[in-house]
Amino acid sequence: MSNGPNRRQVGLGLASAALLGGCAQTRSSASVDPKATSARPNILFLIAEDMSPRLGCYGDPLAQTPNLDRLAAQSIRFTNAFTTSGVCAPSRSAIITGVHQQTLGSQHMRTYTAPPKSNGWDYPYMAVPPAEVKAFPELMRRAGYYTCTNGKLDYQFGDPFTIWNDSKSGAHWRKRPDASQPFLAYLTLFGTHESWLWPGDLKLDEPRWQRRVERNAEFRSGHPPVTDRGAVEVPPYLPDTPEVRETLGQLYDNIHYMDAEVGRYLSELEEDGLLENTIIIFASDHGDGLPRAKRSIYDSGIHIPLLVRFPNGSRAGEADDQFVSGVDLAPTLLHMAGQPVPDWIQGSHIAFDGPPQRDAIFAARDRMINVEDRMKAVRTRQFKYIRNYRTDAPYFRPLGYRDVLPAMQALWDGLEAETLSPEAEQFFLAPRAPEELYDISADPHEINNLAGDPAYADILADHRRRLDDWLSQTPDLSAIPEEDLAADFWPNRTAPVTPAPKVYAIGHDLALMSMVLGASIGWRLAGSDDPWTVHGGITPPPLGKTIEAKAIRYGWAESPVVTLQVG
Repeated sequence: MSNGPNRRQVGLGLASAALLGGCAQTRSSASVDPKATSARPNILFLIAEDMSPRLGCYGDPLAQTPNLDRLAAQSIRFTNAFTTSGVCAPSRSAIITGVHQQTLGSQHMRTYTAPPKSNGWDYPYMAVPPAEVKAFPELMRRAGYYTCTNGKLDYQFGDPFTIWNDSKSGAHWRKRPDASQPFLAYLTLFGTHESWLWPGDLKLDEPRWQRRVERNAEFRSGHPPVTDRGAVEVPPYLPDTPEVRETLGQLYDNIHYMDAEVGRYLSELEEDGLLENTIIIFASDHGDGLPRAKRSIYDSGIHIPLLVRFPNGSRAGEADDQFVSGVDLAPTLLHMAGQPVPDWIQGSHIAFDGPPQRDAIFAARDRMINVEDRMKAVRTRQFKYIRNYRTDAPYFRPLGYRDVLPAMQALWDGLEAETLSPEAEQFFLAPRAPEELYDISADPHEINNLAGDPAYADILADHRRRLDDWLSQTPDLSAIPEEDLAADFWPNRTAPVTPAPKVYAIGHDLALMSMVLGASIGWRLAGSDDPWTVHGGITPPPLGKTIEAKAIRYGWAESPVVTLQVG
């Protein structure tokens, strides 16, 4: 059977590759059993965009977040949660699969828009993950869950129809046809996205961008500022200008109005009588939508809030400082749903009881639209180590979408006027240091590189080893030139088409099968408009019926729909 491009056979045999040790920690004696409420609890996963832990419950004095603060009082609040990337699409591909983006080939931002011709090639492609990899909502669908999401489907391997029952704008657990069916509602909160920081009076040449500017102007006409711009803390890598303060103030305003949306979802859950059988999770897809935050692997780009509320009140109001990675969310949700965790998953479900599963997290940055880059990071409790593979170019280079931000314009203006502080100017200089080491406790903004300080030689060596160990155990496609990677995924510069499935007899049983290893299959009664049922789950095709079916290999085009007689 075919398994797609040969270069992709990297294997995923080390399910715990990222879990390099543990550390002792004091815990509450209260037991946490994610499945105690029900054999199959509902799960509401609210994921904000572009937001670091700027919440009242995390001790931020400027944040006005009453709904999330109330949720935190009923939740476990994780203080060391991090994503694997500081930008949305690579990060979400890791969250949805439990596999690091560079193992999937989804590390470049973005794969499905054409890279610039300056790179020598100019065609889009999709990542084609190893055949065994499936998005966790698809595995939950097979187990009988109704899965829905309200958009933001940029996993970089397409939007396979087998992942979600409903992935349209406005998707909601209330739309499931059977109110007794358990659900996973994975709902994005869009209002904190970087683009919502753009002023409403800009004039941009790109029509799509201009529509977002007009959207912002309309929104702000009914949502006045609530944050004192004079009170915001300007990080040392940004200039303290009115434009930067306005951007930071707007960020807090957007978080405040997003908090109201969280309140609406929680009220709806209560109105439906579902609080007693629903696990609630709140997180974000990466850090702040600010310069040197979004798209970075500094803490400003990967440190996120994470709240987990169990219906029985287990550990309510507790802070937990164990490390959690974005790749841990998929196995955690599968475990909550009572499902097995596949051994190809690189994360591990969060240790709600017992010792923590990890003492470090790992992150990576690769191409950002037109900006070539490659960085790896390991973060321990006190230190961050970063390895730069592209030292020839500065960190900040022109990047159209980001450069719309007034805060980024202030950086470019300061560079031209030679008024930037040394802390800000260093990100425009080349060559870059091949290694960076930061003492997070003394230098939370990661400004003072200690890699060349002899006093930290042992710490530097230890973190080098940790990163090398992780890279040796975690398949990494970042070293492959992207043009070669794209040619392997899509050999003819177009998406391979998944072959249509067929019915096969296996002993006395019948099964739908594909000749492509790793293809997912859906079926429904022929001629109906019913949603596709994912094959391989608890509902087999009905014997004696005529069905229609189609298949999809992640990263490929769907197969044609075929009509099949079952039995």
